[in-house]
Amino acid sequence: MEKVLLLHSSCEGQTKKILNHIEQQLGDQYHCDYIDIHSEPNVDFSLYDRVLVGASIRYGHFNKKLYRFINKYQQELSQYNVAFFCVNLTARKEGKDTPEGSAYIKKFLIKSPWHPVLIGVFAGALRYPRYNFFDRTMIKLIMKITGGETDTTKEVEYTDWNKVSNFAAQFKQQRNEK
Repeated sequence: MEKVLLLHSSCEGQTKKILNHIEQQLGDQYHCDYIDIHSEPNVDFSLYDRVLVGASIRYGHFNKKLYRFINKYQQELSQYNVAFFCVNLTARKEGKDTPEGSAYIKKFLIKSPWHPVLIGVFAGALRYPRYNFFDRTMIKLIMKITGGETDTTKEVEYTDWNKVSNFAAQFKQQRNEK
């Protein structure tokens, strides 16, 4: 049985939900461990056959703890060909849902010393009722500007699960070097 490490940097839980879907796509021959990057963990990459990092965007940025994690484990991340995906609401728009079309991935690749071999970009979820007043107001403003949902009573999941399944298949085929 292959061991898979699923690392996540998530604000509202959609990134972890995507990781759960990927775990299901991998099947029973894989054992998956989840670690929250926000807990600033100590990780032994040699214990795993595959590693995947999923991170969400909040107000146009990845969490700073993601970059601290990358700086701490730069060598391991490159050595094991760790895969990466980004979750954001901009990816709900065609052309913004690929590594080449995502402004967040372009910025990430400039800012980060780590350049993953396999990168995915997925649309996230809008969960107005779960947000505090400030976040609900700010996200509504951003969605109004970008032509998105502004009804604050709604929850909308933009994630394309077929796209996530295709990424999971690519991740499964990726060969990590030990």
